[in-house]
Amino acid sequence: MDLVLDPKTTALVLIDLQRGIVSREVAPHTAAEVLDRSAKLAAKMRQSGGMAIYVRVLLSEVLSPPADVSFPRGNTAPPPEASDLVPEAGMLPGDVLVTKRQWGAFHGTDLEQQLRRRGIRTIILGGVATNIGVESTARAAHDLGYELVFAEDAMSSMSAEAHEFPIRNIFPRMGRVRSVEQIMTALG
Repeated sequence: MDLVLDPKTTALVLIDLQRGIVSREVAPHTAAEVLDRSAKLAAKMRQSGGMAIYVRVLLSEVLSPPADVSFPRGNTAPPPEASDLVPEAGMLPGDVLVTKRQWGAFHGTDLEQQLRRRGIRTIILGGVATNIGVESTARAAHDLGYELVFAEDAMSSMSAEAHEFPIRNIFPRMGRVRSVEQIMTALG
């Protein structure tokens, strides 16, 4: 199925491209590849008249509930700069910054209001990690009725297997999985 996008009703939402997350080993795409492709996609969105939204998580404020497995934090809180977006992500003045405190970008943020006020109907998603922040955001967006496009090579996870499961089994049920190149072509 061909991908057709109207940039005026489409937003690119990039998840957690920040120091404390992209500094980790990720797969199958390296952090450098994800950042490069995300920045190129954001530039194309702006050029086409669409919007770019960057989402960051305040790592020092994420509460870890009792769980069988938790994320390694060591014995200290993450440094303040861990939540700073990296310059390679390509955020520019005029882009929207959303700050979250949970895995997903909708809960407790103004993301939905930012999208609705601009008449956005389609969201292109990318970022790290595919099966955590991206998937949590996608599930909420799907529940809210947004059309979804997943930039497969502008996202990655802690392992190739963790990335591949939602790419093959979850995301195709909620939207369209495409490469950055295919998405850029669809933007004109």
